[in-house]
Amino acid sequence: MKRSVLALAMGLIAVTAMAKTIKTTVFTTSPQMHCENCENKIKGNLRFEKGVKKIVTDIDSQTVTVTYDADKTSVDRLMKGFTKFGYTARELKPGETVTTDSDEECPKHVNGCLPTPTRRVHSDAARFF
Repeated sequence: MKRSVLALAMGLIAVTAMAKTIKTTVFTTSPQMHCENCENKIKGNLRFEKGVKKIVTDIDSQTVTVTYDADKTSVDRLMKGFTKFGYTARELKPGETVTTDSDEECPKHVNGCLPTPTRRVHSDAARFF
C-alpha cells in the first residue's frame, strides 16, 4: 500500500515538473493587415519563432492572436520576431480594439494588395494521375 502511494506521489511530482506554461497574447501590427497575403506573411514567418504553438489572424479586428509556450519565449521575443519580416507589433490590453486605417495600403504593393493567387491546372494534368 505504501509503495502504491509513494509511486503515485512520485508520478504526480514528475507530471507537475513537466507541465508547460501555455499562454495566449493578442497583438496588433503596423503596418496593418489588408489582405490574405498580409495574413500569410505574418503566419508564415512568425511560426518559426521558438515556442509558438498557434497563430490566428483577423483582418477585420486587426489582431494577431498567438498561443505560445512561455517556458520557451516571451511577449518581448515575439514582438522582436515581427520585426524580422517588416512589421512592428504591439500587445493589446484585454478589451482594447483597433481602428482600421483605410488610407493605409500594403507596404509592398504599389497599387494596393495583390490578388490571392489561384491554383492553375494544366489541361493535360489528368495524364499525370
